[in-house]
Amino acid sequence: MGAIRRSKTKRRTRDLDQVHADLRSSKHLSDHKTAKPAEDLPGLGQWYCIECAKWFESENSMQQHERGKNHKRRVRLLKEEPYTQKEADAAIGLRTDNGTREPSKLTIIEEQAAALDLETASHG
Repeated sequence: MGAIRRSKTKRRTRDLDQVHADLRSSKHLSDHKTAKPAEDLPGLGQWYCIECAKWFESENSMQQHERGKNHKRRVRLLKEEPYTQKEADAAIGLRTDNGTREPSKLTIIEEQAAALDLETASHG
């Protein structure tokens, strides 16, 4: 049998929607930054790349990272707005549009019958 594939959670970074929330709200970002004590972070938590959600040992390593391909790709992906739940529901056909709709044939027949009853009652 083949080898079992497992996701690598040790190097997993924050997802794009989480980073979008960090960029929009300084509170969200500060909550993430204060989740671990500064002593446990690389470089005592001084250098942090918001777009990639990574800590760096020195300013030089962070500057090298910002010139790199992975950082530039991540910045390009973050320029696009994330999909909302409403857009996702619309993509699979779940819509909440309660606009005008065509009346069914049964409704039309019932309305015609009611109109005929009114005419006969007024003439009789």
